[in-house]
Amino acid sequence: MTNKKIGVLLLLMALFSFGAQAQLTTSVKINEVLVVNEDNFVDDYGKRHPWIELFNNSAGTVDLRGCYLTDIDWKGKKPDVKKMYMIPKGDVLTKIPPRQHTLFWADNEPTRGTFHVNFTLSPDKDNYIALYDADGTTLIDEIVIPAGQRADVSYGLDVDGSGKWGTLSKVTPSTNNVTLDSNEKIENFQRNDSWGIGMTVTAMAVVFLGLLILFLVFKQIGNIAINASKRNAQKAAGEGTTLAANAGQESGEIFAAIATALYEMSDDNHDIENTVLTIRKVQRSYSPWSSKIYTLRQSPNKK
Repeated sequence: MTNKKIGVLLLLMALFSFGAQAQLTTSVKINEVLVVNEDNFVDDYGKRHPWIELFNNSAGTVDLRGCYLTDIDWKGKKPDVKKMYMIPKGDVLTKIPPRQHTLFWADNEPTRGTFHVNFTLSPDKDNYIALYDADGTTLIDEIVIPAGQRADVSYGLDVDGSGKWGTLSKVTPSTNNVTLDSNEKIENFQRNDSWGIGMTVTAMAVVFLGLLILFLVFKQIGNIAINASKRNAQKAAGEGTTLAANAGQESGEIFAAIATALYEMSDDNHDIENTVLTIRKVQRSYSPWSSKIYTLRQSPNKK
């Protein structure tokens, strides 16, 4: 009984794993195709051939092993896997990371490696391309490339994995179909503010706003300090004493007068240099610490 439960559990795990794999492979999309390659991307042999770009439109890694690529439209009849190109198993490069691409070469030379299919593309006719799941019957994605494609001009989705098919202004093998090679903000300023007046006014407004904020902050800090000094003065004077309304806010003239008076009263404590204050040492002729009566220098009493 236990062995049967284990067998059923393993079977369910295998089915779940297969279902998860199938679900992931269905998220792969044919993303971009170049039919005429005269001066574009080269393969691992240094040759230029038509190429097909696939895109993983999911958030998980997808393994394309066992899936099929074909240029035959099997609608209305059973697909013949012997005439399609099966993506080899056991190659780690068939795993496409999330939101990434992989490139297959339509050179009709499958013996050259995993990413070289058994058919090619022609600019003189419509080119049908389809991707089938590993069961050989489930169609994952398909596209018809119109005849008359220009050299080194690709045909693909305007947004990776979705959007509309059309001629792309920039050929992007193994990278995003929409790439940013300019600074949109700078271009916007060039169009709408070529003289830089708006930028100057904005910069000055930011500076003055910052200064205003600093002024308000420091003013508030000053008010807090004045209130604290008033509270301290009230504590020092006593609870029953009434302080002046401007206590703690005396003018600079008052402090200058006090400083002058202190300076005049301390003339005797200054050297020739007015800025040097001399602290006079008080000397005493007698100190109890130096008295002999407090020392141990006495002859012992002999009895």
